[in-house]
Amino acid sequence: MNGPVSSAHLETNSVPRPTREITQWVTFHLDDGRYALPLAAVERIIRAVYVTQVPLAPSVVLGAIDIEGRIVPVLSVRRRLGLAERPIDPASQFLIAQTRWRRVALLIDAVETVIECPRAAIAEATLIAPQLEYIRGIIHLTDGLVLIQDLERLLSADEARGLDDALIQDGPRVL
Repeated sequence: MNGPVSSAHLETNSVPRPTREITQWVTFHLDDGRYALPLAAVERIIRAVYVTQVPLAPSVVLGAIDIEGRIVPVLSVRRRLGLAERPIDPASQFLIAQTRWRRVALLIDAVETVIECPRAAIAEATLIAPQLEYIRGIIHLTDGLVLIQDLERLLSADEARGLDDALIQDGPRVL
């Protein structure tokens, strides 16, 4: 290329600048711990309601609830993470979320807020504590850490099959 380089040429051929991809998270509490799920996966938060027991369901499943005519399994994040059990009370909440395969309700103490942070600011959990298989990442905030739940791993493939079998035991149901 002969001659001066135009500013238009510099803009189109310059090295791309890294973008700061911002991620959004719904944070919630279990005891003193703070956890998060991607905002895009969260449908809504509702007050806890009566949970119907599901015989033969995996131990992480507390039971099921009816949301607008659909049977939704209620999962205990506490059981999955090995935290002390707590009874469902009027202050408890269900965080309704969508996995790749099904809608689920997670029993939580309380929702906190929605936060935004750059994807680059999230530490991978495997780098810090590889044994935390249900934790996808860690967000460091000025007032503490937030553990990002891996929603897709709350049920193993065997548990998901067991749940499906338990739910259809009494006849067809919509999940």
